[in-house]
Amino acid sequence: MSDTSTPVLPQANDLLDDRERSKLHWRSRRGLLENDLYIENFFARFGSGLTWRQGHGMNELMNLADNDLLDLLLARREPEGPLDTEEVREVLGMLRLSGGAARPRA
Repeated sequence: MSDTSTPVLPQANDLLDDRERSKLHWRSRRGLLENDLYIENFFARFGSGLTWRQGHGMNELMNLADNDLLDLLLARREPEGPLDTEEVREVLGMLRLSGGAARPRA
């Protein structure tokens, strides 16, 4: 008998495995330093706990041009149209919380 079992698909709230997290991190490299700072801080803070759902939201954000992504990160604008999904808003909030460069103390 041959094994005809169906592959198990991950659920939205399952954690990304190491391979998928690494691929997402690699795909998230950007041309603007400002974006890279947010993204590196995001992965340092949240990387080990990312879910498939959040990975999807991050992939959607990575489809944007660098300047459009930066506008979202800096809250100059909010997601609109097809980008305005729960997953994208969740990841955008996490990215904003991660912040970019360290801010000088007053």
